[in-house]
Amino acid sequence: MSDRPDRETGAPYAVDLVGRAAVVRPVGEIDIDTAPSLSRALTHALAFVAAARADRIVTDCSHITFCDSSGLNALISARLQAVEAGATIHLANPAPQLQRLLQMTGAAPLFPREDPA
Repeated sequence: MSDRPDRETGAPYAVDLVGRAAVVRPVGEIDIDTAPSLSRALTHALAFVAAARADRIVTDCSHITFCDSSGLNALISARLQAVEAGATIHLANPAPQLQRLLQMTGAAPLFPREDPA
């Protein structure tokens, strides 16, 4: 598996329905080149919420190796859309680098954690 599948293949990030959660699983670096794919995946996940097939979006961050401001902007923009739709975006397993980015920018409280038990 490549660290940056979007850069190499152009493949979108998968969105799966797990229970009542639309789960997005980005991989590798989320930066100016790959943030648009994350945005598209989160928009796709919002369609599950709009169709009442999901009540929240969970972004599984366990395979994100780096996230810059472009990735953070993608998350925040999707969060605004989710709030308008009456949903939330939860983050699961954010790496220390992503946690620091969220803390430094004050965005951490915007994203509930949903880590596996």
